[in-house]
Amino acid sequence: MRRFYITTAIDYANGDPHLGHAFEKIGADVIARYHRLRGDDVHFLIGMDEHGQKVASEAADRGVEPQDLVDEIAHRFQSMWTRLSISHDQFIRTTEPEHREGVKALIERIFEVSPDDFYEKSYEGWYCVGCESFKQDNEILQGKCVLHPTRTLQWVAEKNWFFRLSAYTDRLRELISGGDFLGPRSRRNEMLALLDQGLEDISASRSRFSWGVPFPRRSSDGEVQTTYVWFDALPNYLTATGYPDDRFSERWPADLHVIGKDITRFHSIIWPAMLMAAGLELPRRVWAHGFVLLAGDRFSKSAGVRLDLAEAIDRFGPDAFRYFLLREVPFDADGNFSWERFEERYNADLANAWGNLASRTISMIDRYRAGVIPAGIDEPTETADSADLKLYHSAMSGESGYLLHEALKALWKTIARANEFVDRQAPWKLAADETQSAELDRTLGSLARQLMRQCVHIAPFTPERAEELWRRLGAPGSVHEQRFGSLASLDPAGWRVTKGDPLYPKEAK
Repeated sequence: MRRFYITTAIDYANGDPHLGHAFEKIGADVIARYHRLRGDDVHFLIGMDEHGQKVASEAADRGVEPQDLVDEIAHRFQSMWTRLSISHDQFIRTTEPEHREGVKALIERIFEVSPDDFYEKSYEGWYCVGCESFKQDNEILQGKCVLHPTRTLQWVAEKNWFFRLSAYTDRLRELISGGDFLGPRSRRNEMLALLDQGLEDISASRSRFSWGVPFPRRSSDGEVQTTYVWFDALPNYLTATGYPDDRFSERWPADLHVIGKDITRFHSIIWPAMLMAAGLELPRRVWAHGFVLLAGDRFSKSAGVRLDLAEAIDRFGPDAFRYFLLREVPFDADGNFSWERFEERYNADLANAWGNLASRTISMIDRYRAGVIPAGIDEPTETADSADLKLYHSAMSGESGYLLHEALKALWKTIARANEFVDRQAPWKLAADETQSAELDRTLGSLARQLMRQCVHIAPFTPERAEELWRRLGAPGSVHEQRFGSLASLDPAGWRVTKGDPLYPKEAK
């Protein structure tokens, strides 16, 4: 059984989960569920980034201890992921003792393997608390960080431990330019351009604040500094495997890091360089998705661009929300959220197309064949569906990137074909003619086969509704226990269907 270790960025603990968080978690969840249906041994990691100056400041503003603040926020995030059916196997928090020890062990390993890569240096520059990073001139617009335009940059002067990132320029260029390490291609080009500009060494520790992992080596003047937040956060993918326990290699390296495009540099340049310095294997792939926009603006707490996540989910339910986000917003670019498009997609794609197909197929089997699916197959439909599902797998497996929106587009072609087949065959007319009994069996059997296949292929996107339709078809076990490789041999003939309320109720006019 092939192992597949997938991660998302861990979420910063200074507010509630928002649409951008949900987009990433749902996308990664779809990929994880897809690989389970392929028969892979999946480990899906998400979690919380709970250290740093921003968290300490937020806690101070609220008059609470930082640990109490992050405990409260972690609970809210976990509740949201439960509501959205995120099927993670592990939820890591950077305040956990095991993670703290793993971070210190990784830093010590770099000292041992690459002793010249950490050095002390006095440094001053503009620091963005929102990004938890120093900003270069090209990242500042009108005196503000381009990603956090409402925050005031802080001029910071400290003597810290630095990491010799510049020493890895050539190896990083080779890594990023050759193969599929970083996608989509637009992100690859951005990082290669950044490498061409030249890398600067980066701070690995911070002075004058303590909410974080203590840096394991004292400075030359005896100060115990705090590990810089990105040197604390990025190793979570490694410490989650049990590192430095010897068994960490049973899961490491990660097969896929799913992240937002704004942190591509950290995951495709800084993180690989840290691992190179430690002499450890690199993650196999990084996929940097785009932003979900509202009227062209990025969702941002600091910029005041917000949409209530709970309200969006409540509109049509968690599965419809999952479907809409990944159908409407490309997983390789930016895309817009709008209530109008949400309603259009829900009604056209879910209520009218798939939901109606399921309802009328099951109703006709119940009415004309006493609820038992007859044996039947339509070869042209099988051939055409097979071609579309091949495109689905190409978009989902990573062979041409992780284009989840394209996978849904291909799958919905099979749904449109099934609805056209119903209209063309007109089973209600066949049922009225006793000489057409065999043709009615063939029609209903073919439709049931299509619903069966669609159920399994849509299950990563709409896990609850797919499971409900699987049950109504009278199918064995759970839809999430099926495997793509054995789907062709699964025959629904003889299953007993159960009628029910519409999978996706149409809105009252």
